[in-house]
Amino acid sequence: MAKGEGLSYKARRRWSMVILLIGMPLYIVVAVNVVGLFERPSILLELAIYTALGVLWILPFKFVFRGVGKEDPDA
Repeated sequence: MAKGEGLSYKARRRWSMVILLIGMPLYIVVAVNVVGLFERPSILLELAIYTALGVLWILPFKFVFRGVGKEDPDA
């Protein structure tokens, strides 16, 4: 692997599994508890909050998930 190329395909697959199996459930628990600290909003506003939080959690990990569902390019 050349310098600056980033994570290998296998490393990205492993990290994506860790993120999905450990990180996402933890994020869900934190999001529900943070939203629960405030007075419960209307159902539509609550849906919008959870939808936004559901999209925002993945943005920092976008590079990890890119191309993971495709065949190994090194194979």
